[in-house]
Amino acid sequence: MESQDERISAFLEKNEVKRVLDKISEETRIRMSFKPEVCEAFTGKYTAVRNVSGFKFYKNKEAERQLPDIIDNPVQQIYREDSPAEDYRQKYCQKRTIGIVFSGGPAPGGHNVIAGLFDAAMRANPETTIYGFLMGPDGVIEGEAVKITREMVDRYRNTGGFSMIKTGRTKIDSKEKVELSRETCARYGLDALVIVGGDDSNTNAAFLAQALIEDGVQVIGVPKTIDGDLQVRDDEGRVLCAMSFGFHSAARGFASQIGNLCTDCSSDVKYWHVCKVMGRVASHLALEVALQTHANMTFIGEDLADYVDKKRLEEAEKKGTVDYTAYGMTLRHLSRVICDGIVRRAAVGKNYGVIVIPEGLLEFINEIQVFIIKLNTIIGEYNHTHDTDFHTDFPLLEDKLDYLRRLARRSREEASFSIWNTRDDDLFNDIPPFFQEGLLMERDSHGNFPFSQVETERVVMGLVTDYLDRLMEQGQYKIGIQKEYYEQTMKRDGLDPEYYGPFLFGNWKEDYLLFHSSMISHKTLTNELIRQGALLENEQVPPAIEKLFKKSTPKFKVQYHFYGYDGRGSDPTSFDCTYTYNLGLTVFSLIVGGATGQMAAIKNLEKGFSSWVPLGIPIAPLMHLEERKGRLELVLERSLVDVNSPAFLAVKAKREEWLAARPGEDCYRKPAPISLSSETDEDRPLTLILNSYSEDLK
Repeated sequence: MESQDERISAFLEKNEVKRVLDKISEETRIRMSFKPEVCEAFTGKYTAVRNVSGFKFYKNKEAERQLPDIIDNPVQQIYREDSPAEDYRQKYCQKRTIGIVFSGGPAPGGHNVIAGLFDAAMRANPETTIYGFLMGPDGVIEGEAVKITREMVDRYRNTGGFSMIKTGRTKIDSKEKVELSRETCARYGLDALVIVGGDDSNTNAAFLAQALIEDGVQVIGVPKTIDGDLQVRDDEGRVLCAMSFGFHSAARGFASQIGNLCTDCSSDVKYWHVCKVMGRVASHLALEVALQTHANMTFIGEDLADYVDKKRLEEAEKKGTVDYTAYGMTLRHLSRVICDGIVRRAAVGKNYGVIVIPEGLLEFINEIQVFIIKLNTIIGEYNHTHDTDFHTDFPLLEDKLDYLRRLARRSREEASFSIWNTRDDDLFNDIPPFFQEGLLMERDSHGNFPFSQVETERVVMGLVTDYLDRLMEQGQYKIGIQKEYYEQTMKRDGLDPEYYGPFLFGNWKEDYLLFHSSMISHKTLTNELIRQGALLENEQVPPAIEKLFKKSTPKFKVQYHFYGYDGRGSDPTSFDCTYTYNLGLTVFSLIVGGATGQMAAIKNLEKGFSSWVPLGIPIAPLMHLEERKGRLELVLERSLVDVNSPAFLAVKAKREEWLAARPGEDCYRKPAPISLSSETDEDRPLTLILNSYSEDLK
């Protein structure tokens, strides 16, 4: 007789059971077999690299000094070469040894960069060796690598993550690390090293290219970041790289989940979902999610930074002064904007909704930046003039706030003292205590404020909740009662809706009825009914009116969500699969063409696949000086959302419609799940589709 273990073993050996339990799903098998289209330049047996004139870059003097051998690199374009000369054919097909490394956070599509590079290299010469350095730049520094085989590549084609060789955040940013990297390149006999990463990683690529040029090792960068802030334009605004890879997949992943929340909140009608999406420096992901989902409110940091309070400017002008604090959004004003949307939706029976904010929202709030500068100065000066330090003398939050209040009083008594005035103190006291404590926390070793420790969404919504409570007390925040529902409820209890309506509701003629603002409690409701002669002194409020009043009293419920790491690990869209595969092909063509210090890119991403052009973009001329950890360093500039772009202007124009503070359906858009079907998948981000019409708005 078979034992239980034997029966289980036999059960597990069944083909159907094996298929169900296999770690590779059927969908993944189909995904792995997907073959991305290739640009026209890659449709032949050979490619050629040609310099392209006409693009202009301002060259930073420090970049010229530190990167002299690559600062004058031109833009290069990859072309199909059908009839190469014999010496070029031999050069193209020679055996090579190439290393590739992922740097920074994962982004969907990275495996296809390896696949594109591998396929192109093997077609040129099957004896070429490609090494994948493990765990990011640490693998280069420590010489840890694995030989990439066709079996490995095929296992990871079109799949998300950087699982094949892993990644890491170490930077090759010191002489010691560069020297160790040089030794690794020599040990493996590398002809070229490919660095797949964001702005910092491509900055490292430029410095490595300069350092290894005498060793004959080429270094090529590849633009990766889901934040979408690695974009390249020349000095005249011509777009060379419209978007880094991974952005579209992450945005679609976030949008799919946020779209589900839109469905949930409009079904359960009791929650406001506050969705924070990655993007500390720029708000590209929030903008794309807005286009994908039509969330009720989406805030773009770059827009808030440009905000001007015209009312305060006009008031100052009447006094013959200029109110410089009117420039830039304050936290208080932002909370009022959100509250206004919440109150207006509630008035038409919609006490629910979805709000999208970028991770770095607070960094665009002018007063927060001012607070940080002022508090840094106050803490620094206190430490400089006392034997102890600020945090030792004022260990509790209340102690710190009391010290700030004393400074505010001093500003009223001494005209020359302006570091902390009464307005500063008032605005600071509007901020939730946990954020006050955060702004007053100890600085890092460089004296900088640790922004990453702040829960942006809770800071903002803390102010919103406080103000909504105030509006409820004033009778301004109420849920509208549908007139038909009111009439049915009253009639069921034998009450005349026409008699009660005019003195119960301040907008009796509207479709959604709001109880008078004076009726903020059961007591005030009772008093008004007595005053109107609809109720005797000791009589109970009719149950129907009790029910309606209770229904009109809002309960503000918030659910918080953060979208970041899940998007980094999602499978790539067909756009990112195709984009990254062609980037890998571009990398090999640049290596064959002898390039170094270049970033592989695809021009015309915003115009659709038939217009795509593979390029090599010089990294060094893109550098500028930026403060990092208290000192100026050469880095690639991050691209912010252009508030004059068609994509942003479209979202701005649709704000009122998507807020849907009116009777009727919401405007939620349901994004399709990520797939590789050409019939259902988008061919590019919606941001890029809209921005392709930029000429129409000039």
